[in-house]
Amino acid sequence: MTRIFKKIYSKLQKNIELSRYNDFTIAGYFRKQGAQIGEENRIEIRDLGPEPYLIKIGNHCTIAPNVLFLVHDGATWVFTGDDPSLQKFAPIIIKDNCFIGMNSIIMGNVTIGPGSVVGAGSVVTKDVAPDTVVAGNPARVICTIGEYRDKVTRVWAEQKPPGYFKGLEKGGKYTPSYIHQVKHRDSRILREHLIRKFWGDKKS
Repeated sequence: MTRIFKKIYSKLQKNIELSRYNDFTIAGYFRKQGAQIGEENRIEIRDLGPEPYLIKIGNHCTIAPNVLFLVHDGATWVFTGDDPSLQKFAPIIIKDNCFIGMNSIIMGNVTIGPGSVVGAGSVVTKDVAPDTVVAGNPARVICTIGEYRDKVTRVWAEQKPPGYFKGLEKGGKYTPSYIHQVKHRDSRILREHLIRKFWGDKKS
């Protein structure tokens, strides 16, 4: 019973500690665990796995919910009869200005180049070149970041509501947390505009 109570208490302590952080400050918690993390990141996960000290994240990155970093090859377990100590580790490096989509898995010994996007649900098993969009299982190149930007810029020109992000200039140097605040401020404008655009005045 003592072991169970210790486990429950330890988990409770961790949850209390994590409650002190948000997506824009959680990097500080991970740094305490040995992870190398830059500035102005939005990290929407609360666990880097049991070896956070093998993970390096640059500046101005977004790590979406449920992303997994696998730096330890647990399959070596099948060889413990030959060598009980046998294990295999490999670091993960995410360079500046990257977006890692929801439910993605990043395998060990992978470097994701600066300015790159990993699509939601991807399994990244090899390095991603700079300024590249990858997606799938295993992840493969979809397009360049320039092609992706052109596409989303065209779509956004048709979708952006009047008055949205009023007062913020293109190319302005705004922190991710401030941009998030403005999105929250203007969420009603966006919601009402998109409902009219996609559904018109029809009521479901």
